[in-house]
Amino acid sequence: MRLAPPPRRKTEPTITLINVVFLMLVFFLVAGQVAAPVDRDIRLIEAASVATRAPDDALTVRVDGTTLWRSEPISPEAFAAARLAEGAEVLRLVSARDLPAQDLLRIANALRAAGGAEIRLVTERSAP
Repeated sequence: MRLAPPPRRKTEPTITLINVVFLMLVFFLVAGQVAAPVDRDIRLIEAASVATRAPDDALTVRVDGTTLWRSEPISPEAFAAARLAEGAEVLRLVSARDLPAQDLLRIANALRAAGGAEIRLVTERSAP
């Protein structure tokens, strides 16, 4: 006479769930470090209800009107030409909060004149 094998214990899905959550944590930690930082001399414009993300490749404008791309000085026209040659459809502009509006408009108009069809101003969400 043969005995029946002992019943198998059901596996606990908790360990699998912990592993998935841990891997997601590691992913977001790495992704946060890979993003290019914004120039430290720039304080972003605040917007109350605009959802934004950190720009991957944007033209930054300091308070004195200096324009930088990838931490190198560049003219708005040269920036637009380079980004459009890379196939970018949107030109992102990160402006210092204290930059005069007329300077910001001058730079945005230069980007548009250089062929930029869509220009987005990157802002910082303010706390409610």
